[in-house]
Amino acid sequence: MMSDAELTQTPAKQQHPISLYLKVWALLFLLSTLSYLVDYFHLQGLLRWSLIVLFMLLKAGLIASVFMHMRWERLALVYTIFIPPLVLLVLVGLMVSEASYIYALREWFFSLPGG
Repeated sequence: MMSDAELTQTPAKQQHPISLYLKVWALLFLLSTLSYLVDYFHLQGLLRWSLIVLFMLLKAGLIASVFMHMRWERLALVYTIFIPPLVLLVLVGLMVSEASYIYALREWFFSLPGG
């Protein structure tokens, strides 16, 4: 059992104001609305996908930083959580560029006579 002196020396828990969570919730609602408006206005092509990915990344960043408390964590923990998915995205990008090369190479090879 802890004495009164030990209880008074324990660090106070860090509390975040509820207004912060409400503001982030409002921002998430706004970003979701903008994401749905992209489909509502029938945007097509690169503009559509770039806007959807942009809104998705903004929402993911807000959720991770505030609701997952990454904003208040040490930088090493933040790097530990966010660096592996970024490396995975780079690898996927490299595979996509390689797939385009292989697809073009196969088209060329099978277009040859006797191929």
